[in-house]
Amino acid sequence: MKARSTNAIEVLKRLVQLLLVVIGATFLLSLLLRLLPVGLKELYVTGLFEEDRQRQIKELGLDRNAFSYYFHWLWDFVRGDFGRIVLPGGGGESVSSHVGRALPKTLQLVFYTQIFALAVAIPLGIFSAYRAGRRTDRFVSYGLFTAASVPNFVLGLLLALIVGVKLEWLPPLGYVPISESFVDHVRGMVLPVLALGIPLIASYTRLLRTDVIATLREDFVTMAVAKGLSDRRILFTHVLRPSSVTLLTSAALNMGALIGGSLVIERVFSIPGLGTEIGLAIFGRQYFALQAYVALVAIGYVVFNSVIDVLVGFVDPRTRERRSA
Repeated sequence: MKARSTNAIEVLKRLVQLLLVVIGATFLLSLLLRLLPVGLKELYVTGLFEEDRQRQIKELGLDRNAFSYYFHWLWDFVRGDFGRIVLPGGGGESVSSHVGRALPKTLQLVFYTQIFALAVAIPLGIFSAYRAGRRTDRFVSYGLFTAASVPNFVLGLLLALIVGVKLEWLPPLGYVPISESFVDHVRGMVLPVLALGIPLIASYTRLLRTDVIATLREDFVTMAVAKGLSDRRILFTHVLRPSSVTLLTSAALNMGALIGGSLVIERVFSIPGLGTEIGLAIFGRQYFALQAYVALVAIGYVVFNSVIDVLVGFVDPRTRERRSA
């Protein structure tokens, strides 16, 4: 009974956290919109007849104060109405239609990148920790330091130029839906995933290496060695789980960096994802659409962090004990 109440409280805390993050991020953006050098009325309703001007002002909620406008917007957002792309003469496509087309592509890119980075970083981090201080460990460390120092957009341009244009091994531009061709979809996602994932591999490997080295000094590892267990079994069965907490937490925190990186990488490789939509909204001064995009990114960030917290509880039961204490 106590466990159920603890779980219910934890779920409630997560929901409250989600609500506070979304409200904080979107309300701050809403206030910043009011401080633009060019007022929203001058930006969106200039050049219209008076009747059309008043109608546009009312539709956009520009006749309300900041608090009234925001809570009207929030209520519409909760109901699934994300607003619309504002055109000079009125009308415009709904933001939800843009989100429906763009969000799956960005989620695919982020998911592929995380899987790729973790799949490479976990064995590499364990190997580096096992060979700590030796020549191979130093070689891996220098290579990772070099990889981490290159911005992902520079890496993306280099990959597109060398692998895509010069060598013609993979397509340098474009996106193919998985429903059309699985092979072409994978080929088109390799370069952007590499551009986003290589810097993450460097970060994840260093974190895991440090934790594995610390775990190898624990008494239960010494006992496993005394029992004659193989190094492979000790590393992957007894050491990896308690050493993965920091790695999983970092994976959750890097979601924001992945969204920010995808904004540039999607532009480099012509992927029409949410990052591209955010860039178009910024350059096109579609601030109402931008507010919806920011809310979606904030929701995704909190949800992913909550999922990682649950996974951490399974990986290291000591975290669940500390929460319930």
